[in-house]
Amino acid sequence: MASWYLGKIRYQKEDEAGSLKTINETYLVDAISYTESEARLYKQIVTGASDFSVMAISKMRLADLFSYEDGEKWFKAKVVYFSVDEKSGKEKKVVNYMLVNADGIDQALQRITESLRTMLIPYETTDMNLTPILDVFPYTAEEEEVEIPANLRPLSEVMAEREALQ
Repeated sequence: MASWYLGKIRYQKEDEAGSLKTINETYLVDAISYTESEARLYKQIVTGASDFSVMAISKMRLADLFSYEDGEKWFKAKVVYFSVDEKSGKEKKVVNYMLVNADGIDQALQRITESLRTMLIPYETTDMNLTPILDVFPYTAEEEEVEIPANLRPLSEVMAEREALQ
């Protein structure tokens, strides 16, 4: 299960007039801890500014994230599920937050509805808000190159050598 962290960075950029302007940007990172999320922010962010700093990192509670090829803006949807408590027989609400990228609020609502169309329990999308998130960095496993020790050889070489001796 993904753990999402909202990272806010700040840097200074020179505008057309030549004066320095402070820029604040927000990114979403899938990480294991606050420390890893900060490290991934430093690794992922290329702002064109040599000097930027991570100003804040906070955990963001998300049940799901729906990413589409197109869509510049990120919207946070509040989705309420209705379920019946088996013991008491009362209806209870379960609130989940989901993130979706879209070009506008109508498209975001349409994408949430499309993504949840296979849900068997009733739900309702109660809120849809534009977020300041510029980009989302999901976790990707980095393939580490394992160095083979000098005293070991590939199995294919050993088998070929054995066949040559027979």
